[in-house]
Amino acid sequence: MRNPVMNNTKWDELRLAMYALDPTPAWSTLSTNGYQSSRDTEWFHHFRDGGYADIVHVDIFATDEAMRQRVGDALRSIHVPGEETAEGFRVFGYAANGKFVDYL
Repeated sequence: MRNPVMNNTKWDELRLAMYALDPTPAWSTLSTNGYQSSRDTEWFHHFRDGGYADIVHVDIFATDEAMRQRVGDALRSIHVPGEETAEGFRVFGYAANGKFVDYL
């Protein structure tokens, strides 16, 4: 069983924070049906296309340390559930029952 940890308002905050970065980082989503999207860098329209209800998590890719710093600062400023990964960051839309989710 999955429990939502994001809502449409927080997803929009994430989308706009990433859209404001230059250059925008690439992202990829995992959907509740198991579909893993291809990497994309268009946050304004593509990210919200189809809504947010089925996003299990979004991976945000940092190509270098400067981008990792900018993305991390932006995520911390909007306080979203997630974690730092080897490739960048993962923001959770859902958490499994009994799983602790930290916030950036």
